[in-house]
Amino acid sequence: MPHTQPSLRSRVLFIDLLKAVSAQLIVLHHLAWYGPFGDHPFGPVFDGVLDWLSEYGRYAVAVFITTSGFLSAQLLSYRGLSPGHTPLCLIRQRYFRLVLPFAVALCFAVAADLLLRQWSPGDDVLGARPQWLQFVAHLFLLHGLLGFESLSAGVWYVAIEFQLYALFVLLLWLGRRLSTADIWPAVLILAMAFASLLLFNRDASWDNTAFYFFGAYALGIASGWAIRSKRRGQILWLIGLAGVLALWVDFRPRIVVAILTALALGCSRLYMARQESHVIHYLGGTSYALFLIHYPVYLTVGAVFQRIAPETTLHAAWGLGFAWLLSMACADMFHRWVELPLERLRKRRLACLKPSVQQTASL
Repeated sequence: MPHTQPSLRSRVLFIDLLKAVSAQLIVLHHLAWYGPFGDHPFGPVFDGVLDWLSEYGRYAVAVFITTSGFLSAQLLSYRGLSPGHTPLCLIRQRYFRLVLPFAVALCFAVAADLLLRQWSPGDDVLGARPQWLQFVAHLFLLHGLLGFESLSAGVWYVAIEFQLYALFVLLLWLGRRLSTADIWPAVLILAMAFASLLLFNRDASWDNTAFYFFGAYALGIASGWAIRSKRRGQILWLIGLAGVLALWVDFRPRIVVAILTALALGCSRLYMARQESHVIHYLGGTSYALFLIHYPVYLTVGAVFQRIAPETTLHAAWGLGFAWLLSMACADMFHRWVELPLERLRKRRLACLKPSVQQTASL
């Protein structure tokens, strides 16, 4: 894998470890929750594992959200946007970074959906037949806000990730517009974080917006700013206190996960920075590809096994394992042949930052 080596040197082991483990948990959660294998009885022990994954595997999304905030804080200062950054430029960069591979994955998801309808017309995993307007809404990351049914499992996260980054950038920009004092951007981030933790995140009607998740994202931002500050210990204590307050008002397991992730990122970055593991770096680097492509792979494998294999526990177990392994293999191919080429194209054709800023933004 010679083309992936530069990224191995620039990544941090602990971040890739979090991304790799979280991606696997989300995939296993979807394998346990959806499709022809999720409801099949496998025996008390294995059924217990699948039940646990169905119930708790989804909390790994909080790790992704917090880690995303942490990484964004490595690129953008609490003092606000620098002269080399403009809000629209940064938001556009993030949009195309997310959407270019996402659009390709959507095509695979629609193809898998149509294939499964031909083979298993009565499958209750499928919703309504995909529509063009629904597909366009996904491309603009508006499917959740407009009430469209998702074309694939977990696609809501892509839209939320974009919203969170856009909100972060706009708050930094607004803070600089309000005052020349360096503290104002951070004050706005803090105010929005508490509004999210104490208000929006307690109301599920906001869960298609960044306001619902910004508390977890801001915990990652604070951790990212902490490791660049001489007051790292004090900021980490503030993260803990903010988390305790939020949990005292309303205990939520996903917020617990976000707090622990933020504290772990702030504490572990320094002593793990010099360590290397090509396997963990690789799994972390392909985590977005795995997230995008695993669901259509799983649906296709499920459809094939329903057609050719008897409905026995042994065949269901083989199908589940094969779906997981094939998802990993397809994620590797998607990362090599889709995600990386599109990222190179984006950097070459859609660049709008100064070269020094672009090099930093490729972290």
